[in-house]
Amino acid sequence: MKVAASSLRKGAVVDMEGRLYVVLTAENIHPGKGTPVTQLNMRRISDGVKVSERWRTTEQVERAFVDDRDYNFLYNDGEGYHFMNPENFDQVVVPDDVVGDLSSWLQDGMKCVLSLHEGVPIAMQLPSRVTFEIAETEPAVKNQTASSSYKPAILTNGARVMVPPYIASGTRIVILTEDGTYVERAKD
Repeated sequence: MKVAASSLRKGAVVDMEGRLYVVLTAENIHPGKGTPVTQLNMRRISDGVKVSERWRTTEQVERAFVDDRDYNFLYNDGEGYHFMNPENFDQVVVPDDVVGDLSSWLQDGMKCVLSLHEGVPIAMQLPSRVTFEIAETEPAVKNQTASSSYKPAILTNGARVMVPPYIASGTRIVILTEDGTYVERAKD
């Protein structure tokens, strides 16, 4: 199926000359002069080689047919990351290289979208936002403005994020999984 290059996002799978690639990052660039382009950083599924491609935003790219399904995360062990299909309870093991740096945002029972090609997991998408508790952070400094100052914090999963100065240890916060940035305090 042909799609416009500008519509490709992280996790999409494209077919170039008979080989499958998963999109790691997608950026639409609009220079002051010239035609807009889409810059894609991709990983070849067969051997893990990373490549970078650039297309005009209007060019058509062959998108590979993959089976996207909801799976629940179960656990991680030496074999890989285990997921279960909630409809038929089939389990799938996803290798470390497919999960990549998204592993720090995985939580027990989290619903994720796995892309399977011929029964083999090739890509994973997490929910756009996740909630974590802050394990430790520096105490708030009196008379510090909240305008543009942030302080480091360590979450219960061990990840480091920058949070506003009024956030204290034990506070639950919402994080964007795409880049690991603070969004807001959790409302629960």
